[in-house]
Amino acid sequence: MRLPASPPLRLPRIFMTTPTPSTSLLAVSALYIATMAVYADMYITQPILPVISAEFGVAPATAGLSVSAVVIMIALASLASGPLSDMLGRKPVMVWSCGLLALPTLLCAFAPNFALLLLFRAAQGFFIPGLTAVAVAYMGDYFPPARLGALVGGWIGATVAGGLTGRVLSGLITDHYGWRITFVCFAGVTLACALLMAATLPRDQARAGAGWGAAYRGMFAHLRNRQLVGVFLIGGTLFFGFLGTFTYLPYYLSNAPFNLGPSAIALVYFVYLAGVIVSPIVGRLSTRVSRRKLMIIGPLVGMVGMLATLIPNLFMLIISLLILCTGMFIAQGVAPAYANATARSAKGGAGALYLMSYYIGGSLGAVLPGFAWQAFGWPGVTATAMIALLAAFLAAWLLCGEV
Repeated sequence: MRLPASPPLRLPRIFMTTPTPSTSLLAVSALYIATMAVYADMYITQPILPVISAEFGVAPATAGLSVSAVVIMIALASLASGPLSDMLGRKPVMVWSCGLLALPTLLCAFAPNFALLLLFRAAQGFFIPGLTAVAVAYMGDYFPPARLGALVGGWIGATVAGGLTGRVLSGLITDHYGWRITFVCFAGVTLACALLMAATLPRDQARAGAGWGAAYRGMFAHLRNRQLVGVFLIGGTLFFGFLGTFTYLPYYLSNAPFNLGPSAIALVYFVYLAGVIVSPIVGRLSTRVSRRKLMIIGPLVGMVGMLATLIPNLFMLIISLLILCTGMFIAQGVAPAYANATARSAKGGAGALYLMSYYIGGSLGAVLPGFAWQAFGWPGVTATAMIALLAAFLAAWLLCGEV
């Protein structure tokens, strides 16, 4: 007698039913806090590049490699993190990546030369995507589409807050205790956040029938989707202009007519608060206004702010940076959710490709504007950022459709 076929295996989601408000709040809060810690680690050296230049005797563009080494490794490692989470589950990938990130962060504090500092910074970048490339897919898996825009907007706000925290605290700690102590402090915070996620995120399980081949086929199939290619380009070009601007901003501010020290330069990064405010608002607004329209408007606003940075007045510079941040996060606040909504399958892979494009753009933005700075000063940095923002606008206008 022939036995009836077994029903397909369906592994449980993290939340077996609609998550309770208390469980949802605890899980999302832990994820946001860990995201802040990871993004803080990413940008530790950015506000103290002149100090790094002096410590190791390297040129500005070379010192900028301490940022781009992290960013390019994030881009490469994202290709594995998304599919790995599709296979093994989101929580274990996020928790272990965050925990292991603490080790190279600590080792940076003991780097005896610039080459080893770059090696340890690259190791940081290797572990970061285990959280950054997976978090949006985690939220997309277990929360309804009506809530996803606001949740992703809040997560983008957490990335901004983390970047702000890393930049500001790095400058302040360096000014008082030296740059090496900065890495020690952030290593401890990173480890604590890994333990927090391990204790509070609901249990995750592997996806049935997933394998490396299937995961990568699903991921690379997204490259045949014009809308996804468009949003990938938006992420990369936006971050190129944004990171290029803020990587070489300390050199601009430490020279005439500003002549600011590390602590004062670090405080200028409070303009990032625009992103903390804008991202959640834009996330909620995306339920009523097309994400494509927001991705078109953002680069245009950013270009206005970028041009205004050429005015050699500190007050006007701060205002222009606020405008630039606002434009950046109008687009960035909805782009990851756009990618998640556009991808019909292999959403972890879609998130990985978005992050890869985003950080490839950032890795180039951390270096190429440095040569423009060395050749033409701040107008050269402005020109490279303007070209990148224009490319983001064209990608949104010509490639991205409505979702």
